Amino acid sequence: MSDVLTLNLDTEPSLTNFKVRVLLVDDQLIIVEAVRRMLAGEDDIEFHFTTDAREALACANSLQPTVILQDLVMPEVDGFELIRRFRAEEAQAHVPIIVLSAREDPKLKAHGFAVGANDYLVKLPDRLELLARVRYHSNAHINRLQRDQAFRFLRESQQKLAAANVELQKLAALDALTGIANRRRFDENLVLEWQRGQRDKTPLSLLMVDIDCFKHYNDTYGHQAGDLALKKVAAVLTENLKRPADLVTRYGGEEFAIILPETDSDGAMSVAQACQRQLENLKIENTKAAPYGVLTMSVGVHTMVPDKHFNWDELVAAADRALYAAKANGRNNVVKA
Repeated sequence: MSDVLTLNLDTEPSLTNFKVRVLLVDDQLIIVEAVRRMLAGEDDIEFHFTTDAREALACANSLQPTVILQDLVMPEVDGFELIRRFRAEEAQAHVPIIVLSAREDPKLKAHGFAVGANDYLVKLPDRLELLARVRYHSNAHINRLQRDQAFRFLRESQQKLAAANVELQKLAALDALTGIANRRRFDENLVLEWQRGQRDKTPLSLLMVDIDCFKHYNDTYGHQAGDLALKKVAAVLTENLKRPADLVTRYGGEEFAIILPETDSDGAMSVAQACQRQLENLKIENTKAAPYGVLTMSVGVHTMVPDKHFNWDELVAAADRALYAAKANGRNNVVKA
């Protein structure tokens, strides 16, 4: 026989929603009634019981008591064994257990404490003493639950904050218009790849890219068309990168930069020429860009094996000089420094 509250275990109590909840396990109904009377009228205490020790664990898992009152001598299940079962169950491992025994026996007390009991009372105890002990043990357990829940909420908040920070960092490193990496990401990545190339003695290539006659394009077709053209160029450059470490960035305005780690001069020229040809083949009209009449790009290429005697800004300066040479040579071409 039992009187057990069924809880929705999917809904966790709030930090202030815990309540003293007593589960009595005793096969004698006269004891059940006596304890019920002792706890009756206490608004802060819920009372539940079972007279079948075999149901006690299931009752506790359903009820989530804040304290368990338990007899030691019951049919079918030994009281000490039941305490061990409670302690072996994750949900009940820390729920306070008060033994209600018919005997005042130091050996029984010692053994009860040894297997996991928190307190020992000879039944039936004085009402005020029982209330005091029920509240004392329940409040200690509730405080523990509140502390654990607060720590869990804190960990979850920290994890959400960390994830939000990661997303913010990603957004901070992206160009809002084209969706590719921005100048900040370029600076950070180039330094890292320079250091890696210096350590591994591998070549590092840089492509500086500029859209030809872009001011004329904006003046002729409008800024919305100009924004769309920037997106298309970003897509062309991205499409021609084959490795995860390769990075295309918007360097500023209509200028882009491509970082190619572990790429020699021939490999960098191959990527640059592929990008240049692909944009020209799109045949995006730009009537004032003589003699081609379509949107084109100029590319400057430079390759270095990073060395402690040089700095990464020398790689940028050399690629920039090559870009200016490509512009001076009539645009829509690739020049290697």
